Amino acid sequence: MDVHHLFIGGTWTPPAGTGTLTVTSASTGERLGTVPEAVDADVDAAVRAARTAFDAPGGWPEWEPGRRAAAMIRLADELDSLSGRIAALSSAQSGCPISVNQFFDGMAPAALLRYYAAQAGAAEAEERRAGVPGGSTLVRRVPLGVVAAVVPWNFPQTIAFFKIAPALAAGCTIVLKPAPQTVLDSALLAEALRTADFPPGVINIVPGGSGPGARLVAHPDVDMVSFTGSTAAGRAVAEVCAGLMRPVTLELGGKSAAVVLDDADLAAHAEPLFLSCLVNNGQACYASTRILAPARRYAEVVEFFSEMARTAVVGDALCATTRIGPLVSAGQRDRVEGFIGRASAEGARLTAGGGRPRGFDRGWFVEPTVFADVEPSHTVWREEIFGPVLSVTPYDGEDEAVALANDSPYGLAGTVWTADTDRGDRIARRMRTGTVGVNGYQPDVASPFGGWKASGLGTELGPEAIGHHQRFQSVYHP
Repeated sequence: MDVHHLFIGGTWTPPAGTGTLTVTSASTGERLGTVPEAVDADVDAAVRAARTAFDAPGGWPEWEPGRRAAAMIRLADELDSLSGRIAALSSAQSGCPISVNQFFDGMAPAALLRYYAAQAGAAEAEERRAGVPGGSTLVRRVPLGVVAAVVPWNFPQTIAFFKIAPALAAGCTIVLKPAPQTVLDSALLAEALRTADFPPGVINIVPGGSGPGARLVAHPDVDMVSFTGSTAAGRAVAEVCAGLMRPVTLELGGKSAAVVLDDADLAAHAEPLFLSCLVNNGQACYASTRILAPARRYAEVVEFFSEMARTAVVGDALCATTRIGPLVSAGQRDRVEGFIGRASAEGARLTAGGGRPRGFDRGWFVEPTVFADVEPSHTVWREEIFGPVLSVTPYDGEDEAVALANDSPYGLAGTVWTADTDRGDRIARRMRTGTVGVNGYQPDVASPFGGWKASGLGTELGPEAIGHHQRFQSVYHP
């Protein structure tokens, strides 16, 4: 699939530069296609188109909420018609098993659009309040303006619509920068925008790496930045936005804990445990990769997760039976293998995996791997790996379990596993993290999703996300 133009201002536009991004299959290493790489002039043109769509008389923010919602529904319908192609292309690029990605990048974008279309008119845009000591004030919620949406490669379309859908509902316009490893699916998004007759300039796409990303984040005509990626990159984005006094939301890394309580039925929760800990080959910021096991059941828990890793079907991301696919790139595989080697060197006990699976001479595969006897000082405990690597650590009593769960610079997610959901809720309330799942984990579109500590600032999802794309104006009447 070769793309020759950029989608800016509602049309396919010739790029200003001559560079291209080549995308390869995570499963085979073979070339999947190319897209033009945006240069500064392309970023400027995209921001200008978004600015015009926002500022022009009768532009997107001036549309009635019902009219904006109707346009969002049309786009959702077009994405539904392309869902199979989007999911397959996304999986081919990232390595996410197609059985998982049919829901994520296949179905979630349209679902997000429909949810936020319903929310577009839910909150009053203006409210008149009685003044103190007298008079009155008109309090207005006003869309921020042009939003720079910078997204990663692990769930490229889902995360893009975490940002796009609430921004549209609030009345903002968008410049989207996909990750270079998974940029081909953005061409299908552009196709859907064109077919849905979406208003020109409201959504623009600029493919590229760190150069176009930096240009976009610092652009003087951008009003807000919404970034998902590593904590290191997020800090750099935050520094730029702080200097510009620019609102920013950051959804960053995670190193989540799975607290297995002493009454947990592991066999009954085998599938949700797998999805919570190893979804997308561990390439998920919320994955519960630190397993905390009660001391009296420690050997049992270690063997349960080790057997889970040993028996998981490893294969091509597009095979329906695959549970663990490849990592996104050779570089990511090298990084994960480096963490595996360091864990062994620091004294953790390898109980499953640890190498490359047999029979896979092509693609970026790593065996699902489990380490036991992991201590809080170990690198595998503290740093986000973003691969199929789990660590298991024993604890004595609930207080130590909570202390260990909270012993992390991150605070994005976590899980609790128990036969007593009330007990699970009590533990969840003590965990210093933005989201917690009890006997399973799945971000809820209708509820806020965001991290604490080094996992980020602000939230996505839920009606709360619309508020991040608005500012207040008070009009006083003495």
